[in-house]
Amino acid sequence: MSDTEDGSWLDDEAGRLVRPYAISNGRTRPSAHFDLLTLVMATGIRPQTYLGPDYDRVLALCDGPVTVAEVAAHLRLPAVITKVLLSDLVTYQALTARAPNALEATSPTDRNLLEAVLHGLRKRL
Repeated sequence: MSDTEDGSWLDDEAGRLVRPYAISNGRTRPSAHFDLLTLVMATGIRPQTYLGPDYDRVLALCDGPVTVAEVAAHLRLPAVITKVLLSDLVTYQALTARAPNALEATSPTDRNLLEAVLHGLRKRL
C-alpha cells in the first residue's frame, strides 16, 4: 500500500481504497448543473465546516479557471462524483461556475478542439 503525493490511498493491486461514491456520501446528483466544459474557479472563500481532503484538492486545482473535465481527470474520479463535489463547493460559495460561452465555443465534436483538449490533458497529467 502506498500514499501518493496527491493524498489518495492506493493499493498496487486493488487500486483506490476509498471508492468514489463514498467520497460523495453515495450522492450521484449534483445540486447545480455542470457539463464537462463548465469552467470553475475558486473564490478564496473557505467553507465554514471542514468537508474533507477531496474538497481541499478540488479547491487547490481551481486556483484559476479550469473545466470540470480537467478537475475530474486530476482527481481520477468519475465526472458525476466530481460534479457533486463541485456543486457542494458552489453552494458554500467557495467556487464559481461559468458555462462556456456558446459564441466562443466551437462544435464539441470539432477535431481541432478535441486534439487541443487531449494535448492539454496529457501535458498536465
